[in-house]
Amino acid sequence: MTQVNMLEAKTDLSRLVRMLETKQEEVIYLARNGKAVVQMTLIPQRSVSKRIGIAEGKFTVPDDFDSWDQEVEEMFGGEL
Repeated sequence: MTQVNMLEAKTDLSRLVRMLETKQEEVIYLARNGKAVVQMTLIPQRSVSKRIGIAEGKFTVPDDFDSWDQEVEEMFGGEL
């Protein structure tokens, strides 16, 4: 545990963050007038979940899914 005053934190913020990243410190407290008011810690890393294909097999696309394409195309006066 390290405690630093606000002026030191402003001056050495990069060094303090590096101390957390390299596990030199688990927690760093920022103090105002000698009293800790802020606690700095690393944000825990979350595992990345598989998002692409997550709904695979959950539903089926109807055979007439694109049957309205022609009708919508004609409403806008364009061609596909």
